[in-house]
Amino acid sequence: MSNLYTAEAVATGGRSGTTTSSDGRMTLNLSVPAELGGDGGPGTNPEQLFALGYAACFQGALGVVARRQKIELTDDSTITARVGLEKKGLGFGLDIELVGHFPGLTTEQAEGLMHAAHAVCPYSTATQGNVDVRLSVV
Repeated sequence: MSNLYTAEAVATGGRSGTTTSSDGRMTLNLSVPAELGGDGGPGTNPEQLFALGYAACFQGALGVVARRQKIELTDDSTITARVGLEKKGLGFGLDIELVGHFPGLTTEQAEGLMHAAHAVCPYSTATQGNVDVRLSVV
């Protein structure tokens, strides 16, 4: 396997610090949500960042499998990623749900695409066997 691309980011201060991409394009302030005992400040958090990345990556994977299956996706097709943090044993785990919205497709077509994308999306393959990712279509 050959590496096609590597992203790099540096975090300081943990969940209430900052994170910056190595290319300088992004610097984000982080805040701990009130639900986790934090101040609920204006910054983002790791679960939001994971949800953003997973939704975008999964939608890209959907485009790949749709082209392979000769199914046309409309521009208003969306993926919503919900990433929760849960207590798991002595540590923590993720709770993930991916919800697809595909105007113009039957439920059967949409569900088939979701499962096919789940087999090729890098985020899905990374979580496989570690996190139960629920797929649904609206």
